[in-house]
Amino acid sequence: MEMRRTFRVNGFLMLGVLILLIIAIAAEINGLKGDSGTGNPSTALGVLLAVTILAAVLVLSGFVVVNPNQAKVIQFFGRYIGSVEESGFHWVTPLSSRRNISLRVRNFETQKLKVNDSAGNPVEIAAVVVYRVVDSFKSAFAVDDYVDFVRTQSETAVRHLATTHPYQTDDVEGTSLRNGVEIAGELTAELRARTELAGIDIIEARITHLAYAPEIAQAMLVRQQADQVVAARSRIVAGAVGMVGMALDSLAEQGMVELDEERKAAMVSNLLVVLCGDRAVQPIVNAGTLYS
Repeated sequence: MEMRRTFRVNGFLMLGVLILLIIAIAAEINGLKGDSGTGNPSTALGVLLAVTILAAVLVLSGFVVVNPNQAKVIQFFGRYIGSVEESGFHWVTPLSSRRNISLRVRNFETQKLKVNDSAGNPVEIAAVVVYRVVDSFKSAFAVDDYVDFVRTQSETAVRHLATTHPYQTDDVEGTSLRNGVEIAGELTAELRARTELAGIDIIEARITHLAYAPEIAQAMLVRQQADQVVAARSRIVAGAVGMVGMALDSLAEQGMVELDEERKAAMVSNLLVVLCGDRAVQPIVNAGTLYS
């Protein structure tokens, strides 16, 4: 079963009907008093008064006020007969029960969860989830408490996400937990699939906290620093080799100096030391020759 619109009438119109019924009740009571004064009360008038009072009670029990961004789920003796989502003063089926369902946008942040990523490293992760109710029937009857349901499913989705991706990856095509846009899209899609049966629309879900667990945080920091140093050194060496090759090619094209293989090796060694060293190089002037 899905959500449907219930029968409803303008509340102010039915309020006028209620006022007319009250006036009729007052007139009938006066009529009964007059008949009792004559000692010949009218049975028909008494029955009419009872029917009018019953009608007034039924009309009175059908009034309902719906606030903006709110839905009223209407049940008639346990049977779902529809929902009212239009804000205002309405009159619905009398003697029915009504349940409030908020249609406002809600958000909450999950607890910091400690899980192992796909590489087996313990990490702490938390996410913020923004959602709203789009089907009041499912939210009211498909689950016991849709707010608690969304919280539980959100934590489950975050745990699943953390166990299927590494904290970080050296693979250019791989997706790590630190790839914010991709991870947010994947988390939002998974949560939408999990909460659809409760009539919930997940507007957005994003990671708000991501860190290694305290017991390995220092070790992983050293590892990250080492990875950065190696990457930087690799780039420096690659650039230095290119510059040395360019220098040798320029010297050969311009014919400035003839270098044998031993002199080229010495020049390459000296240039690499200058370009790859992490300290300022102190030049040494050779007053002799390369072979003495």
